[in-house]
Amino acid sequence: MTEVLNIISKYAIPLILLVIPVYALAKGVKVYSVFTEGAKEGLKVSAMIVPYLVCMLCAIGMFRASGAMDWLTNIINPITSLIGLPGEILPMGIMRSFSGGGAEGMMSDLLTMYGTQSQIGRIASVALGSTETTFYVIAVYFGAVGITNVRHSVIAGLLGDLASLIASAVIVNAMWF
Repeated sequence: MTEVLNIISKYAIPLILLVIPVYALAKGVKVYSVFTEGAKEGLKVSAMIVPYLVCMLCAIGMFRASGAMDWLTNIINPITSLIGLPGEILPMGIMRSFSGGGAEGMMSDLLTMYGTQSQIGRIASVALGSTETTFYVIAVYFGAVGITNVRHSVIAGLLGDLASLIASAVIVNAMWF
């Protein structure tokens, strides 16, 4: 099975990059002109989302620099300890809702400090992979298409992040305890 997966992983992307243009050409699609039009649209969208991205990154910096992250972590830690979610992971879990890169940096610090095979390292890794950058998605993608009334999106996204964080701790503790 390992050999099959190695072969698939080695050839999957080159095969996809070959098959899609060949299929498009067979269907009569002008691949180059369609690609350049898509690139033009991508640049326009990028220009539209930059203000939202800058605003969100400034808010993240203020949140961390103000000490609000530490304050929030200290409040939540006694509750999360009951389900086996270590307090060391909470800042990463909170940051993940705001910034994927920031959360990855925090996880890297956790892995360096506690090790990849530690319970904290395992829970952090699973949590990072199963949660979403909720505020990033709302700020950038909703902003790009002009949605100003996000209604229940924030609450639904944060509840999904919370459920994923809790599930990460419960599942990892069940598997490696």
